[in-house]
This record gives sequence, C-alpha cells and structure tokens, in this order.
Amino acid sequence: MRANILATGAAVLLFAFASCDDTTDTIGTSLINNTDNLEVKADTFTVTSRSIMPTAISSRSNIGYLGRVIDPETNTIVSCDYMVQFNALENFEMPSSDKIKSIEDGQITADSCEIHLQYYADEFYGDSLAQMKMTVYEMDTPMEEGVSYYSNYDPMLEGLIREGGLQQNRTYSLTDLTENDKERTSSSTKSIRIRLDKPYTDKEGNTYNNFGTYLLRKYYQNPQYFKNSYQFVHNVMPGFFIKITDGIGSMVYIHSSSLYVYFKLEENGTVSKANTAFAATEEVLQTSTITYDPLSIESLTNDNSCTYLKTPAGIFTELTLPVDEIMAGHANDTINSAKLVIPRINNQANTEYTLPAPTHLLMVPTDSLTAFFANNKVADNKSSFLTSNLNSNNTPTSNYTFSNISALLSLMAKNKKAGKSSENWNKVVLVPVTVTYSTNSNNTKVLTKVTHDMSLTSTRLAKGTSDTGSPLRLSVIYSKFYGR
Repeated sequence: MRANILATGAAVLLFAFASCDDTTDTIGTSLINNTDNLEVKADTFTVTSRSIMPTAISSRSNIGYLGRVIDPETNTIVSCDYMVQFNALENFEMPSSDKIKSIEDGQITADSCEIHLQYYADEFYGDSLAQMKMTVYEMDTPMEEGVSYYSNYDPMLEGLIREGGLQQNRTYSLTDLTENDKERTSSSTKSIRIRLDKPYTDKEGNTYNNFGTYLLRKYYQNPQYFKNSYQFVHNVMPGFFIKITDGIGSMVYIHSSSLYVYFKLEENGTVSKANTAFAATEEVLQTSTITYDPLSIESLTNDNSCTYLKTPAGIFTELTLPVDEIMAGHANDTINSAKLVIPRINNQANTEYTLPAPTHLLMVPTDSLTAFFANNKVADNKSSFLTSNLNSNNTPTSNYTFSNISALLSLMAKNKKAGKSSENWNKVVLVPVTVTYSTNSNNTKVLTKVTHDMSLTSTRLAKGTSDTGSPLRLSVIYSKFYGR
C-alpha cells in the first residue's frame, strides 16, 4: 500500500516522530532551505521469516554457564559445562619469600586453596534446592587465544584433560542450607566454593600437600611465569574444566571466577592470614560446552505457525527483507527510515519454570553471522543492529522493535547492484545476545561487547509470510528534493 505525497511541513513532523524512539539509529541532521521542495513518501512491505537451527555458537563469554535442567518446552535435558582459565595480572608479584610464614619442612606451603564461582542470587534457572554434583578437572594443555571455540567443543572429548591430574568432586545446591536465614539473604552475590586441599602432583612428578602450595613454590622458583596471562596459562595453570556429573534441576550463570591461595604473612613484625587471588578475566578464556537433544529442537524449528528464539544453542529466526520491492521506483530517493516491529507470542503454559524471553536481540546479515562473533564485533547500526524488549521502565514488552534499519537496506541494494551479493544477500538473522557497556571519559555509555546469550530463554515470534496480512511489516519513509 503506497502512501500519498506529504507537504514539507508535515514531512518535518514525520521525521521527528521517526527519530524519537530511544533505539532509533542516527538519521542525521538537515538544514532545509525554505525555497527547497521536499517530497516524502511512506510505504509498508511484508517480511517473511523462518526458524533456523545453528549447529553451534561461539562459546566465549564473560559469563560461565553450569548446570543441568529439563527444558519445559521440549521435556529434554539441557546441560552446560564450564571451562575457565585464571589470569596472573601483568607484572604480578608476591611478597618476598622471607615474609611467608606458612612453612613446612623448611619450604613455603599454602594453608589452603579454593576456587570461587560467584553468581548473583537471582541469576539462575530452576530449583535452588536441587542437589547437583560437579567434577573439576585440570586441563593438560590450554585452549588457545585466537581460536574460535564453539558450544559443542568438549575439552574432555578433545583430549585436553590431564591424565592423572587434579580432579575434585563437589556436591552443591544454589541455596546453602548450612547458612541461617540472615546469612542466606544478606548478600546479592553467592558463591560455590571448591576446595583444592588434597595432595597434588605436578607434571614433573613433584608432590605438594595442596594445589596452592604448588602455585606458591612455582612462583618463587619461576616468577617470570607469572608476568602475564600467556606465560601463566602455558607454564603454570592451563585452566580447569568443570563438568556436571550428577543431579538435575538448576542452571547457574557465573559472573566471576577466582582461585584463592591462603597463607600466613609477616608484615611489620606481625604475622597474619593473607591470600593471593587469580581471576578469570577478559585476557584469558571462559567457554561453555552445551549438550541438548537436537531432534527436539528440530521439531520446534519445523513449526510453521510461528518462529522461535531459543537459547542457549537452540533456534534463531531468519528474516528475508524485501529489498528489491523497497527499491523499485526509488532509485533516486533516500530511505530515511525503515522500522520493523516483531510481535512476540505469549507462552501457552505459564508455570514456575517457564523460560523467559530473550532481553537483547542482534540483527545481522546471515552471511556475516559466524564472522560477527568470531571477530568480536559490536553492532554498528549500519549492517548490524541491537534492540531490546524492555521499555523505559525496564519492563518486558510484547515485541521487539528495530526502529531504523535503513542503512542495511541501502547497503544490501548497493551490494547487489555491484555484483557482490550471495544467495542470502537480503537475509538477516535475529540472535539473542548479552551486551556489555563501559563509560568513557565523557560519561557516555559505549557498547564494548556483544556475545551469544547462553542463558535459558525462549519465545515465539509472529511468523512473517508473503501474504498481505503478514504480521511482520516493514514501514519505510522515503524522501527526495526537487526544484529550487
């Protein structure tokens, strides 16, 4: 349906409405001379969609996913295991050896050592009382920086676990019943602690009373191995693979992991308890291995009544944008705005364990999907776009809105005209993601990282068809100047 030509004054008002949304991309500012004539047209186009099932997704993330649950939509098991490396910060230093007062047989000895897996009290899925069991395995060789690891990559199956290395079991529940009610509610941050206090034998055959003692003595023998993350990971501690070995019912989202070594230290003539910590930071890898039933996911993908967005490694939605139709008869026009609203369909069952809808969506060209995450790109509002289903009050809404993808439409048309297009030239994928922002010197939020959302989420979207009654419609505003 093609709109009528609007007068210049009405057009200016129309542009104002098109750009007032918080997520609208920058259209630009124009100074219009009163003697110019501006012709503006509006039109709407149908967008078709389908569900697609990725083989695997890039698994590197700042968040570790650990647990085993039953997916309420498919009634099948989803498992997440967690590989974590720890980092010695640049130019890491320990106190001089004569200040360490934890001594055994004349040698420096750690009092104890433990891993802390920290998570926010409300960032998990399932039953916080579910009894789970994990096993921590020492890696033999590290997973390497610069290599793209995917969610189906299993360090154990790939032979990266050290034979005869550290292996520690831990039974846990996310609600610690050993704490009283006051302790349990006193902090928003919780921690799963894994003690590494059993005797440990390194690759050279040296035995220590615990893993912390190994780390301390390794430092005082070879402090250069602690000077940066590369040296540390390759010469001291390649990392740990944490695998769920029993239990079902909870999935926890780990936002911070640290390894602590405890010892006694003398300062100013006083001996006191001290510790040193090695943290999982962006300089080293954290990945999750995801296991699920592909046949159950495929059955949802084949549902023609809707499309799905499902994580951690389930279903994306692919859209076909009607670029040829949009550009027909508008070769000399500018596309000022192209707005796409994608309605969500409410879950049919609303139970305690209904999966939440993804919060953030990335729109990226189908052919660029793998490279976007492998190259750690962020949305640029030219060929890739972000949106959220949250309103100004941070309350989930019933749709996802991409307020202006005009730059992408123009780029697709340009590439086709230049002969640079593929068979997927006008297709984009909607991907649930997690986003990270930082604040620059001007106190402005800057998008710094976009990674796959590997938490448990799911939603159905209205399916776009080629019919005129399709619920997915792209609203386009064109303009051009004529006369003087």
